[in-house]
Amino acid sequence: MSIRPSALFVCVHNAGRSQMAAGYLRALSGGAVEVRSAGSAPADQINAVAVEAMLEDGVDIRSEQPKVLTTDAVQASDVVITMGCGDACPIFPGKRYEDWALADPAGQGIEAVRPIRDEIRARVLTLLDELGVEPAR
Repeated sequence: MSIRPSALFVCVHNAGRSQMAAGYLRALSGGAVEVRSAGSAPADQINAVAVEAMLEDGVDIRSEQPKVLTTDAVQASDVVITMGCGDACPIFPGKRYEDWALADPAGQGIEAVRPIRDEIRARVLTLLDELGVEPAR
């Protein structure tokens, strides 16, 4: 593992769950973890309700754009966390993989997205603990 651990969050559209997880990991690690996110079939733009839900908790992901998943991004990451992308996620030997089964916020209202956001936050805190990184806030 590199000096600064790195994590890659992958979902199909890279518009909701993976963006929220990346936003939390950036904010909660205080820069101690290198964070990437990508999608196997990226959307045109980030989910506006996911952005709103994150802003409610003080994390601004408005500047993020969905990105296509590359082999390089996977190889450069210590931990690869998938969120329902199934077979589209490339698997490399020696990587640590986790699959987070989370509801998809696409097309959902803010009331439905808040619990998804809160579960992602809790999982990111667990991930920080596993990486040996103290939460920054």
